[in-house]
This record gives sequence, structure tokens and C-alpha cells, in this order.
Amino acid sequence: MNTRIEKDTIGEISVQADKYWKSQTQRSLENFNIGSEMMPLELIYAYSIVKESAAQVNHSLGLLTKEKMKAICDVTTKIRAGELDEHFPLKVWQTGSGTQTNMNVNEVISYCGNEWLKQQGYNESIHANDDVNQSQSSNDTFPTAMHIAIYTKIQQQLLPELERFKQTLSKQAKAFQSLIKIGRTHLQDATPLTLGQEISGWHRMVEKDAHMIQTSSKSLLELAIGGTAVGTGINAHQTFGEKVAERIATTSGYDFQTAINKFQALTSHDELVYTHGALKALATDLMKIANDVRWLASGPRSGIGEITIPANEPGSSIMPGKVNPTQSEALTMIVCQVMGNDAAISFAASQGNFELNVFKPVIAYNMLQSIQLLSDGLRSFHDKCLIGIKPNEERIKELVDQSLMLVTALNPHIGYENAATIAKLAHTEGLSLKEAAIKSGHLTAKQYDQYVNPEKMV
Repeated sequence: MNTRIEKDTIGEISVQADKYWKSQTQRSLENFNIGSEMMPLELIYAYSIVKESAAQVNHSLGLLTKEKMKAICDVTTKIRAGELDEHFPLKVWQTGSGTQTNMNVNEVISYCGNEWLKQQGYNESIHANDDVNQSQSSNDTFPTAMHIAIYTKIQQQLLPELERFKQTLSKQAKAFQSLIKIGRTHLQDATPLTLGQEISGWHRMVEKDAHMIQTSSKSLLELAIGGTAVGTGINAHQTFGEKVAERIATTSGYDFQTAINKFQALTSHDELVYTHGALKALATDLMKIANDVRWLASGPRSGIGEITIPANEPGSSIMPGKVNPTQSEALTMIVCQVMGNDAAISFAASQGNFELNVFKPVIAYNMLQSIQLLSDGLRSFHDKCLIGIKPNEERIKELVDQSLMLVTALNPHIGYENAATIAKLAHTEGLSLKEAAIKSGHLTAKQYDQYVNPEKMV
């Protein structure tokens, strides 16, 4: 393997010749060979927006030459296009401020920027710290990149999938609005409702979840940039943070702005806890919906069986013809992961000591993973299960007719205790509710038919 020698304040170190990073990235690779979790590329792309915006502002303030600014912007454009992905090799499990990832970005930009300057014939060179990291610190750029990456992913991936999911539920709620089925509470028979009414509850869940996610994620629009090392803005122009936030907003298309208080922005990640809390709320509702679907589709002959779901693949390696609710299972496993991520994020965010929280990489990784999993899970469950749900009307009618809880309609006419007597008689002697009502002497057949009408009970 061909190598080259790079130098930093620690000394010399060998770097693979065809890689664009330099000494600090290499030291991180060697010192933190932990796990397989890589720093998410979404964070790297967000970082490229930060570096590009900073270069533009530094140039406008007379702190960076036009040539260096153009070179930096050329590289950041390539980063966002995915052309340099292989040059960002660092693991999540590194310094808690994300300094090594910041320097990885700085080093790749300076290396490629210098190549661009040579090709253009400019007699200048870009330094990773002095130029690419000018007016910045890892302590303000990393949380800035976190907010950009997470907010963007929510807007571009999660909310569109949630909207599709919601629309399908709305259509199903309307389509099945008149199909009467038995309700269930405590996993026991309850009074009737329609399948459309049941699904409307699912629809309202995801509708509220989308609103909570959108509302909470707006707190991520405040950026730490401009705080530099501890929040004082040392080594940065007093307008730097505001101007960079404006540039980031222009590039991203979202209304990012500089944080009101940089001391809070560096040491606290309450906005991320708040936003992931909304993601967890979505996860809890998806657990309920996925579980309802697999309960309602259970059987096909020995379970509830009120709905059918698509048969996507054989369900058993030993039982021929078995079909399992695999999309529900995948979605509920995603929910377990998101809930675990929430615990990790909450604990990590609680560890802000003095002027800096040093659990940033694990917060960023888990946030982005939750958004990815929820987005993919919604899409998969929607396309492979939800849109293929069909009611088993014969089974639905059978269960309504068998239900003892239709007796609830008799309460206003014969009282709770007499109605309970009829229900117990029917259950004990294996009678229909109507047969038990007549046998009890409390009602005639005509009265029963008049009082017990499922269509009037929904």
C-alpha cells in the first residue's frame, strides 16, 4: 500500500496515498477502532453546508480570499453530491465533541481545495484549521451540523412517508365507515363500532404525531454556529454566526437562524430530546397500529380473522401454507429500537458539563437512525401491508352476532343487573343473547329486536 507522510502538532503519521484526509483523521482511525457504526453521511453533508457558508461569510468579511472561498465551495458541492463519501471513514465512538469528524471534513476540504487551486493555476494553499475552520470550533459546528442533518431528514424523509400513511388510513376509514364490527376493551368483547371508526382512531394518531414532530423539530432551526469554543464567540466576527445561519438557510431552503444563547446551544441538546420525544410518540402509536393489525388478522381460522393482510412470503420453514404478519413484526421491532434510542439520547443529553456536552456523536447517530428506521418502516408497512388490508365481512358479522356485549343496549330498558343476568345465562348455557333474553322472561322476542340493533349502537 502506497502511503504519504502527514504532519500535525503531535508529529508525523502515515496516511494511505489515495485518501484525501490528513493526520488528525488518521489518528482517529487508529485510536478509535471501535464498533462498526460509522458517522452518518447525512451529518457529513450537513457539515459541508456549514463549511461552505462559513467560507462565504469569511470572504465577505475580508478574512478569506476569493480563490480560497471558491476552492472550498467547489469541494463542499462535491461532498453533497456524494462524490467523496469514501474519504469520511470515522466511527461514531470518538471524541464526544465530534472534533475528529470536524477535522476530517476540514482535512478533506483542504486537500481537495488545494488540488483545485493548483488546477486553476492559483499560487495559494488552504489550511484545514486556519482557512476551512476559520472563525469556528468543533463545539459550535458539530451541533450546527446535527441540527441541519436531523431537521432536513425529518422534512425530506419522515414527514412525506407519514403523510402517505395518513392518507391511506383516511381512505380506509371512509371506505369501511358502515361496516359494523365488535369492539374490544381489555382484550374482551365490548360494544360495536364500525371498522371505519376503528381505523379513524389510527388516522388521528398519525395525524397528531405528524403535528408534534413538525412542531418539535422547529426548535432545531436554532444553530450554535458563532459560539466557537465555549459560547463566547472567541476568534469569530461578532456578526459571523448570524451571517452563516442566513447562508445555511439559503442553501438548505429551511429557516435556520443563529441561536439566541450560544452557551445553551453548546452544552444543552434539549431540542433534540424534545424532537426525539415526538418520534417516540409516533413509535408508540405505530406499535399499537401494527399490533392491532396482526390481532385482527390472526388466524385465519383459529383467531379473530376480521381482516386479511397480503401474503408476501411463506411464513414458516416447517408449516406449509402458513402466512405471518411479518410487516407488523418488522415495524414493532423498529419501535423497540427507537425506544432504546430515546433512552440513549435522553441520558446522553443529560451529560452537559459546564460549557459543553460531550455525547454529541451518539445523539446524532441515534437521532438519524430513528428517523431512517421510522421512514423506512412506514413505507414498508404501508406498501406491503396497509394498502392490502381487506375486511372479512362474513367473519365480522359472525362475531357481532355472537357477542354478549350487545346486551349493553338493554340497560336503559331493563336495568344493568337484569341485562347482566341475561348475558351470564347466554354464556353459561351456550344460548344466543336473544334466546337468553326470552328465556329470562325480561323481554319478548319483539322487544329484543326493537332494543338490540347494532346499527343504532355505533
